[in-house]
Amino acid sequence: MARGFVKEGETPLEVAAQQLIKDGINVIHTIGGDDTNTQAAELSKYILEKHGGKVVVVGMPKTIDNDVYPIVQTFGADTAAEQGAIFFKNVVSESSANPRMLIIHEVMGRDSGYLTAATARKYRDGMKSAKFTGPGFTTTAKSRDIHAVWIPEVSLDIVEEGKRLRKVMDENGCVNVFLSEGAGVEDIVAEMEANGEEVPRDAFGHVSLAKINPGVYFSKRLAELVGAEKTLVQKSGYFARAAASNTFDRQLIKDCAKEGVASAIAGVSGCMGQDEDKAGTPIRAIEFERIKGGKPFNPELPWFKELLADIGM
Repeated sequence: MARGFVKEGETPLEVAAQQLIKDGINVIHTIGGDDTNTQAAELSKYILEKHGGKVVVVGMPKTIDNDVYPIVQTFGADTAAEQGAIFFKNVVSESSANPRMLIIHEVMGRDSGYLTAATARKYRDGMKSAKFTGPGFTTTAKSRDIHAVWIPEVSLDIVEEGKRLRKVMDENGCVNVFLSEGAGVEDIVAEMEANGEEVPRDAFGHVSLAKINPGVYFSKRLAELVGAEKTLVQKSGYFARAAASNTFDRQLIKDCAKEGVASAIAGVSGCMGQDEDKAGTPIRAIEFERIKGGKPFNPELPWFKELLADIGM
């Protein structure tokens, strides 16, 4: 309304429906997460019920959070994890720039810790081939390693973690934490509400993570607990999601696009993706009523449990 697309007294769905009918559009391709795809499905349903028309909606699941039910893997998530690892490979060099350095690598992921976990995995896989100079140099395998991975799906006792990481700081002179931006948000919101502060939200009603800034919140608390002399909070989100798709994602996009074209020709609406509720997780037009955001990462996956054990969590 503020931009003039919808006038006072009009409904967005009706305005969009009238435009599509006027332009003779019968297929909509949407690219985005659960909000984008489900809103497009609502528009298609509205046109059918109110105007007797049919618009086929072909959704393409693009979100680096990889948090859409019931889709195995969304576009861009693997690329973002790969790029996030590259980002931290450079940032971690700051661990030797100051005594007792605390680095918080904040990774995108409102409801799911997938991207944080996958980024940590790719970063540590890359470290296996790294070579370090012998004793006497400040940069070591331990100083460049990840010392904590905090995600929404794993409960966090900041005081106990502080005790554990204090020992890491004393031994290595630095602490490196991978933090999912959605980790601990409930605690932050509860504290803001208790203080009578307004909780900022976006157009979809989600808490605005950029404004409540989880990385800064946790860095202040942890810095005190581990005795950090300097703290650095770095966000890889925009760097990671702006990258060109890697080989894995290009193949996934190609496979889903091929199925999407067939679905559009057949007049079948749905969100293209690997349906984890079907045997063999086939790529198909998943019914929009089954599409939902907020799918959590599974912290019981063997590779993730092994990663946590390796870093002492």
